[in-house]
Amino acid sequence: MTGQLLEETFTGPSLDPRLAWRHPPARWSVDPARRALVVEPGAKTDYWQRTHYGFRNDNGPFLFTRATGDLVMTTHVRFRPAHRYDQAGLMVRLSASCWLKTSVEFEPGGPSRLGAVVTNAGYSDWSTQPFPPERRELWLRIRREGPDYLVESSDDGASWTQLRMAHLHEDDGAREVECGLYACSPVGEGFVAEFELLRIAPGRAA
Repeated sequence: MTGQLLEETFTGPSLDPRLAWRHPPARWSVDPARRALVVEPGAKTDYWQRTHYGFRNDNGPFLFTRATGDLVMTTHVRFRPAHRYDQAGLMVRLSASCWLKTSVEFEPGGPSRLGAVVTNAGYSDWSTQPFPPERRELWLRIRREGPDYLVESSDDGASWTQLRMAHLHEDDGAREVECGLYACSPVGEGFVAEFELLRIAPGRAA
């Protein structure tokens, strides 16, 4: 989709044909009445590589397109978590050992964790900040500028706060990347995520 705008608002009966699933969830649907893509990830789905916990998971539902060049990717997501670490947000991927994701990860009994996971050379790191436990929706944005990425969040889709600036080591700024929406349930079933938008615009943010 080089040089083209993708703006999926989930108001039609099907998805934009440029979008495809990696590890499609058993249960998902487009709900035009609610203007939402509804995703229910299966249990034991996650994206994580090695660091601290030791395990390697690369099996979460990921709805993506392929793109080159600078871009700005935005979503608005609502979430109904059921288990610790339930998460849904945005992802950019070059390979199983080099990718970036951003989301809120649910923590029962206290603040959840808003942040980003950056994976290089097969090792993940996770930067976080507290997220109010009563909140159930958020705007997220990833900006690709050359081989570097800026991750941002917003309460209203207009005013943005930076969460992370990162470099993906397999990206030279010219490579094609996979980018789109993801959702995971590392513990058990029952999590429901509703995405109201996926916008991928070429170029840089104004």
